[in-house]
Amino acid sequence: MRRRTMLAAGALGVLPAAAASPAGARAGDRAADAAQALARLRAGNDRWVRGAVSRPDASPDRRQQLAGGQAPFAVVFTCVDSRVPPELVFDQGLGDLLVVRTAAHTLDPLIAGSLEYGPVELATPLLLVLGHQGCGAVTAAVRALHDGASLPGHLAEVARCLRAPYQAVLAAGATGGSGAPAGAGGAELVEAVVREQTRQTVARLRADELLAPAVAAGRLAVRGGYYALESGAVDFAARELP
Repeated sequence: MRRRTMLAAGALGVLPAAAASPAGARAGDRAADAAQALARLRAGNDRWVRGAVSRPDASPDRRQQLAGGQAPFAVVFTCVDSRVPPELVFDQGLGDLLVVRTAAHTLDPLIAGSLEYGPVELATPLLLVLGHQGCGAVTAAVRALHDGASLPGHLAEVARCLRAPYQAVLAAGATGGSGAPAGAGGAELVEAVVREQTRQTVARLRADELLAPAVAAGRLAVRGGYYALESGAVDFAARELP
């Protein structure tokens, strides 16, 4: 009951005292709003792209400081792909980001609860859904869905979760970034499904029962982004993304 009360209070903007003033947080940890949080992600990604990362504090002193509480400025929901580690991609340190990762950032009720935690309990003002180039999970799912085949084990659930964006892309003409039709299972189709999956996930999270009030009140922004493996750059305003 206490947990349910805390969640309800957070959704209404009345956060528990521990979340509002975490004991271990530094003065600069808390982002004033989503715009400031997004600017910090942009700046960190720019450093990553230029090979000029600042390697934020991950010292023993920082670990001790964070033992008293946390104030992450953003939640990043992305893929399990080993080439897309958010703390590196955005050049952030301990306590800066809440990171949730699933294959092709697929979403279910358990994952939604993990994503709700930051905005509801810690007043984190930004939730970024980050898709990426060359997603292996999307590639496997697209091939399985095209062939009417089943993936082994729980990988079949990943394909099931990606059916809606796959069908949406086919209905729209299955075009890639160039606007040219993509062959079934081809790279352009896969990239289009990645972007559609990101768009649909953003829409679902904006409509989430606990997150929607904060979005409506302007306390939370849910955004989409796309990570390019070769350049290391995140496109926060990619065409086809919210």
